[in-house]
Amino acid sequence: MRWFLVAMYLRSGNGERQRAETREGNRLHIVFFNRSYWPDQAATGQLLTELTEDLVRDYQCQVSVVAGVPLHESQRGQPPQPGWKFIRTELHNSVQILRASGTVFSPRKFVARATNYVSYFSSACVAGFRASCPDVVVALTDPPIIGLAALMLARRWRAKFVLLCQDVFPEVARLLEDFHSDIVDSLLTRVNRFLISQADGVITVGETMRERLITGKGALLQKVTVIHNWTDCSAIVPTERHNAFARSHGLTESFVVMHSGNIGLSQSLESVVRAAARLRQEPSIQVVFVGGGVKKPALEEQVRQLGLKNVRFLSYVPKEHLRESFASADVFLVSLKKGLAGYIVPSKLYGILAAGRPYVAAVEDDCEVTAITKQYECGLLTTPQDPVDLAEKILLLYRDRTLAERLGANARRASLQFDRPRQVRKYYDLLQQLAGGEDDFQR
Repeated sequence: MRWFLVAMYLRSGNGERQRAETREGNRLHIVFFNRSYWPDQAATGQLLTELTEDLVRDYQCQVSVVAGVPLHESQRGQPPQPGWKFIRTELHNSVQILRASGTVFSPRKFVARATNYVSYFSSACVAGFRASCPDVVVALTDPPIIGLAALMLARRWRAKFVLLCQDVFPEVARLLEDFHSDIVDSLLTRVNRFLISQADGVITVGETMRERLITGKGALLQKVTVIHNWTDCSAIVPTERHNAFARSHGLTESFVVMHSGNIGLSQSLESVVRAAARLRQEPSIQVVFVGGGVKKPALEEQVRQLGLKNVRFLSYVPKEHLRESFASADVFLVSLKKGLAGYIVPSKLYGILAAGRPYVAAVEDDCEVTAITKQYECGLLTTPQDPVDLAEKILLLYRDRTLAERLGANARRASLQFDRPRQVRKYYDLLQQLAGGEDDFQR
């Protein structure tokens, strides 16, 4: 990585003087790098959108996001603009978006995903220099190498560099079912360790993830801060089970076991389908997948081959309808493949908590979900990738409604610890501290 450090040094300028000249009204200026951002439906993009908009609205920060083009045409949000531009500047809810051009191939194949990542990274390296001098530059992990572009910008302006780990690489990259490479893993390991060593601060979304970075990636304890992901407890609240969403999808007469969110590579949802096969003797139990993702076609084919009538797939639900969608479930499912605890934290958990519904979590003992489940007694734990155990836990909640209600009430109380304003405040406090500024907001 020596060449990279030399390049950053050559591009660095008198950051302190220029920052003083460009900072608006002493507002904290933050630049975020992440491919996924509004109007993308990916969880990290939605969380980043909420974070940036809250920082602007509640703390009067100046925020720019170097984002990619949404991968699906239906999500691109903006009306078509004449001509092609390498970088487009947009403004959404007072957040400046520097939209870096890139390919928008379907992410179902590795070559397409890699092309999307590399094209975005190349454009983002240029787009970052369109932003005025920041106080802090924050890189997320979509794609895992984007931190290099963020670090270059931070060093150019002599700003603080923060690495926000929603995922940890190369461990997560090993989920790929259509591509495995020791060379790529080695490269991602070097990039990850390099970025951690250069960061002024590292944010993880769970305690286990923090331990993974300290013991396995060389992160310094004093530089790592845990800030959990969140849900908006005012937007998602316990709601009547028989609502418009449930009626429109014929769910009012069933005991609904719901998996809501991305149907991806990290969850081993084939085990959920096999558990559903074991539950066929209880015709009122319906397993419902809400959302989309790269694994959805394979799961639909598995259901067809097994001839299951108790499994349904519903389309992605916009945020404004999540309250009723979540309320339509009697029990939720959370799952994570073995070996991924601490490398991924299922963000869907926080919405489930806010909805006041019990859940069954197929996760390992050292997973963040396990710790929350035990601390607040808000769900049942089962062995990952074990359809027999999963089916038994679902049956327990189906037969013991008193237990289900108690776990759901505990879940709602737990959600208040992960409410959106509470977590955003932690981000603001940390970034303000790293920038060395005075906090004008009362705690």
